[in-house]
Amino acid sequence: MSRDFWRSAGMHLLARSAEGWLEVTPDFLRAYYTRPEMHPVEESCAEEVRLHEELMADPLRPVEEARLARLADPEAADNYRLVLAYRELLAAAGTVEGAYLRLMRQAKVSIPPVFVDQMVHLILRNALSGCTDPMRLRAAELFFREQSVSTDDGRLMLADEEIVEMHARAGRETGLGQLLAETGTPMRSVELDVLDEANKDIYWARSDRFDTVIDFRFGQPAPDAFARVVESWLRHLLRIEVQVEPRPSIEDPDWRWHIGLDREATRILNALYAGRTLSLEEAARIVGLFRMRIRDERMVLERVRGRPVYLGLAMDADRRLKMKPQNLLANLPLAAAA
Repeated sequence: MSRDFWRSAGMHLLARSAEGWLEVTPDFLRAYYTRPEMHPVEESCAEEVRLHEELMADPLRPVEEARLARLADPEAADNYRLVLAYRELLAAAGTVEGAYLRLMRQAKVSIPPVFVDQMVHLILRNALSGCTDPMRLRAAELFFREQSVSTDDGRLMLADEEIVEMHARAGRETGLGQLLAETGTPMRSVELDVLDEANKDIYWARSDRFDTVIDFRFGQPAPDAFARVVESWLRHLLRIEVQVEPRPSIEDPDWRWHIGLDREATRILNALYAGRTLSLEEAARIVGLFRMRIRDERMVLERVRGRPVYLGLAMDADRRLKMKPQNLLANLPLAAAA
């Protein structure tokens, strides 16, 4: 039986179209108008208060630039410009998925990264509706939440970067934490629950807390769960059926195509494709490798037909992993007809 998850994504504020995509609603737009940076405060001018009230009553109400220029607080005016540009993108597309695809086709992304991550969060909440595997949902967090990578004890642990930093900051602000910092004594690492096959049901009650850890070593459940999310992502957005499987390495003398799923992975895969031997430091940055096949060969570029597409994830020098799910959409080896 399926269970609810990621209520913070806001899917309950949207309607589902006949095609299964998320239709933008007035209530969804109102949720953005009530964000802290948008909601009037005691110091807000009368024009800002009036504008906010009008948008709450009519979320699609046109707002001229001249009106924003009249706001007493320039920062408030800039916040309105950002949110209203996002509103125009959503309204023009009609659905969150359509807006995301339009955005990814632009030469320059015109909305704040946090809004892009929220769109991905929503799209995956929709695409994974009915999912009964918490491991798959936790693996899906990589698409829209930056991860902190730890390789202690020979494991490859992924934890939410924001949660790790929040716990670390709380520790530093205690009296003991300040004393350790002053004496140069290392603080204990942040301890979070590691999700595995035995305890993964704990995820349901805390899916919006993003506070569980997964072991991403090859052979563990998490990489396979991530592979299933990649399949769902492409099926939902592009109606393309693919088969994805984790791999411990890439050993292919006839390597034709690859997609780095983040900036560092793109650099590393490009180097491998060019035949360059990686340094030990570079090799240690690889978090996951995958082999993907597009099931309908007619959709594939002729020179890639019959050959796999390799995918990669990697951490940066700060041991952080920031996935770019749009790379899966933009860099597929699709024939022009597809």
